[in-house]
Amino acid sequence: MTVLPLSPSIAPESDAARRDAMFRETALERLERWALGLAWPLKPRRVAGLPALAGLWLADLIAPNYDLPEPERTRNAGGLCGMVHDLSVATLVEAYARGLFTFAHVGPLKWISPSQRCVLFFDEIHLAKKLRRQIRQGRYHVTFDQDFEAVIKACAGRRDGKWHVTWITPRIMHAYAALFDAGYVHSFEVWNEAGELAGGGYGVAIGGAFFTESQFSREPNTSKIGFAVLNWHLAQWGYRLNDGKWPTPTTLGMGFRSIPRRLFLKELATSAQGSGKTGPWSVETDLKTVAAWEPQPIGARARKSTVPVAEVEPMGF
Repeated sequence: MTVLPLSPSIAPESDAARRDAMFRETALERLERWALGLAWPLKPRRVAGLPALAGLWLADLIAPNYDLPEPERTRNAGGLCGMVHDLSVATLVEAYARGLFTFAHVGPLKWISPSQRCVLFFDEIHLAKKLRRQIRQGRYHVTFDQDFEAVIKACAGRRDGKWHVTWITPRIMHAYAALFDAGYVHSFEVWNEAGELAGGGYGVAIGGAFFTESQFSREPNTSKIGFAVLNWHLAQWGYRLNDGKWPTPTTLGMGFRSIPRRLFLKELATSAQGSGKTGPWSVETDLKTVAAWEPQPIGARARKSTVPVAEVEPMGF
């Protein structure tokens, strides 16, 4: 299936300069990323995926394959499918429509298609009581598409208590900025009472499917507040699902669940044909409405046991 991209808008020269400055990586930052990125796959639960990665990498060096791989023909337990040669808007749009996404801490980018996908069907969303109370307090306000550059830069930043390994490299930032200009990537921003960016996230919208890429919080639960607002709008706008790739405590706590790749691709084949929401996005409701959201189930779906987070972490470089 081929999905043709929207006509991309050209970022003004001032925006391009701002992006170059924001997305730049210092030599020390690059060295740290490479060191930690090379150590990451050597952990016991990930090292088993390295032989397949090495074999694919070598084969691609000898005879590069520029076609998008089939999402069900994976090479290891991490869902490795192929090597990335093109990050153009058209290629990324078609890849997402096929159920592929790109990933790499260091070295060349790879196409990934996990055996399980952690997705949210909007009638199954769960908003914890504590989160609902925090949303109703009105201490934050949420916007869409107002500061994508700051959001993706923050998503690539350090996380307390975690290795600073990230797949959101300067190259990825520029590629997704191009998708943002073309109308496929959207960000949500959570602002505190001082007008500071306190949380946010971004993702890719293809037809009636949304693919969450990353989130960040600088204050407790701020990404969850923005994520709740985002999912309310996706549901109202007729989106069919939100794909979170791998499960995380945040997504599992909000009602996401893991489904087999076969079922995900079947759902995606229908979702990607939807109309979605075109143009720049803006928030269309107040936070109290989101806090009171109680969606009704729209039909029975076969439930699968959620795969533990530790078993589906990304493998390889």
